[in-house]
Amino acid sequence: MKLKFLPILYMCIGLSLSGFAQVSQGGQPKNWADKHIPTEIPVVEMPTLDFQALANEDAVVDLVKEAPYRFGVEVPVNYTMQNSGNWSIDGNSDIAIWQLGVYCPDGMNISFILDKFDIPQGAKLFVWNEDRSQFLGSFTKQNTNNEKTLGIGILEGNKVYLEYQVPVHSKTWGEIEIGTVVHGYRSILRSDESADENRGPFGNSGACNNNVNCPVGADWQVEKRSVAMIVEGGNAICTGSLVNNTAQDGTPYFLTANHCLGGNLNNWVFYFNHESANCNGTTGPTNQSVSGAVLRASNAASDFALLELNSDPPASYNVQFAGWDNSDSESAVASAVGIHHPSGDLKKISFEEDAPYHANAAGAQVWYVDNWEDGITEGGSSGSPLFNQDHRIIGQLYGGLSACNGSVENNQFDYYGRFGVSWDNGSTNSTRLSNWLDPLGTGQTILDGYPEGFVVAQYDAGVSTISGIAANICGSQGTPSFVLRNQGSATLTSCTIVASYNGTAQPTINWTGSLAQNAQVVLNLPVMTFVNGANNITVTVSNPNNNPDAVANNNSVSYAFTAATGDTQNLNIEIELDSYPDETSWELTNAQGSIVASSNGTYANQNGGDVISVSVCLAEGCYDFTIFDEYGDGLCFFGQCGSYTVTNEAGDVLASGADFNDSETTEVCLLPIINVKESEKTDVTIYPNPAAGFVRIEGVKGTNKITLFDMTGKLLLQEAGSDRVTFDTSKLADGCYFVRVEGQHAVKTQKLIVKK
Repeated sequence: MKLKFLPILYMCIGLSLSGFAQVSQGGQPKNWADKHIPTEIPVVEMPTLDFQALANEDAVVDLVKEAPYRFGVEVPVNYTMQNSGNWSIDGNSDIAIWQLGVYCPDGMNISFILDKFDIPQGAKLFVWNEDRSQFLGSFTKQNTNNEKTLGIGILEGNKVYLEYQVPVHSKTWGEIEIGTVVHGYRSILRSDESADENRGPFGNSGACNNNVNCPVGADWQVEKRSVAMIVEGGNAICTGSLVNNTAQDGTPYFLTANHCLGGNLNNWVFYFNHESANCNGTTGPTNQSVSGAVLRASNAASDFALLELNSDPPASYNVQFAGWDNSDSESAVASAVGIHHPSGDLKKISFEEDAPYHANAAGAQVWYVDNWEDGITEGGSSGSPLFNQDHRIIGQLYGGLSACNGSVENNQFDYYGRFGVSWDNGSTNSTRLSNWLDPLGTGQTILDGYPEGFVVAQYDAGVSTISGIAANICGSQGTPSFVLRNQGSATLTSCTIVASYNGTAQPTINWTGSLAQNAQVVLNLPVMTFVNGANNITVTVSNPNNNPDAVANNNSVSYAFTAATGDTQNLNIEIELDSYPDETSWELTNAQGSIVASSNGTYANQNGGDVISVSVCLAEGCYDFTIFDEYGDGLCFFGQCGSYTVTNEAGDVLASGADFNDSETTEVCLLPIINVKESEKTDVTIYPNPAAGFVRIEGVKGTNKITLFDMTGKLLLQEAGSDRVTFDTSKLADGCYFVRVEGQHAVKTQKLIVKK
């Protein structure tokens, strides 16, 4: 096949904010109240960007969860206080002032990376926008790090100014070197008015995301305060969270993903509390950020990275240090919640009502979320925490295929590196969490948050995991079951359960029993009669021990599936993947052109040589099977060769191949199967074929019935008791039909073409 390259280097996932203020040391630019900008301030102009080329690249990369959300192009420069800008002296205050303007044509925002930031005590740096409505800073000696670099956050607009103030009597006036100007061409600070209809109300992320301050997030208002997004240069690279340690001393340890690491951590900017105040808002605070961090530990075996922020978040940020559970127990996890910043957007929340489970993915040990019930994740969400039902971190996002399909979830998976593996899988302090998060050596397996620990509600019944019915089923009836779990501290002895089948309420179940905290039981529901096509089951629990339920977000679970009733068959699809499984996908469409089954994306999570086997229950009739290759070279061009085969229940091959370009479509027909011995089968004669005004069909002696079907399997003509028949085809539309000849011990189906 091929090697693939992107023209611009990306870092790993994350998110970013708007015109923000990093940890400020106070003060303001000279004459801030005066909105007049002195004409003597020199302005340097950045090169014009190729916006169409950037849009083409983003259209591809935005679909990859493990890639960052790029909002700006990093332009290398070398502007210093010696070779650029203008100096002046304020005689009233004995302050020397250096100023420089930066203009980015057609830019939406501007930010900087300072390759050198080494200034004396008493000196201050500010950055302000053209209309002098916002400024960042002051940045002082207190903002310096060991490498003497500094990442400066984002201001909206296409022209900003840097202003440096230093006492004229200082022994040194310091050194500032601008090494990178980030020319922002996409907004991450407010709703993007050019966003398409598949985007959410906040501009960048998909429409099926939930604002963290929507009603569904009411139970997670403490934990959300631990989550921050990470920006470096022109990329919203990842999300992460502050984590508690057993000393509970507020050390700013920050958990994210190993694959997010890259570049200089001192140039990373961490944004806290960037969220809308309500469910429908389009903007959020952008003035609560911290610049820079150091790496304490990381390990690819569970894709984790533990950082320590260069500065403590100020008390005004009201941050939370999240609790954790390192037991790595599957049986103890009933549901999960993710809090994250998808695609550089405001803070979102996603819910997995079923239990995630252990798996291996992309070379790491992970928690596997097979699909989200409410919300999803996107590029920029990587590194974000996965909380269990007890509001403790059990992992951080590595990757997956979940995304929005318009305003609904696409029912695809995600996977998170397991906190329990990260805890002690490594052999050194720099490859495991335990030495950093348990500095007291307590051996604790769980720890609640700080300063506000999670308190289990007394009465909290939850439901999850509807099972017993396949996602695609042949038949008209089935018996669903579900999991009832006690997530409250009081023993659960009774509750009310209501199920709904396709919107029709079933008889109420008044359950009684005895479930200790975190115990669960599987309960059966009444037999369900399916409708042909889409079906839905919803189960809701209430009144634990005749009390109000204290936690609402785990009280209901839904399950959608498709049933084929009546005359049905299983269509079997087998694909041996080639060396590039991330290019392969397929779909099955009916006679009306509607998709009845698909791969839901490519097989990016599989390996070359893996065999995919799928059975799809369908009503008898004809369908189009299409296999796709995104690169346009089929399944056998380079490296590991692949192939595909489609068969019916009898094992007859209906479609197969390997050598095609972008796609290959084959008509596959599921017709009634009559089992006969091979020796008893015989031929049938059809002429003329193609037919115009008539067709004559001759079968074997003793034929009982001759029938004609259209492409959907609809019966058009039938003649019984004859082995020779003539059909009038003049009124039939041009196209393909099927003739079936049945005898006492013989059957034959053959294609007929009508062409007038």
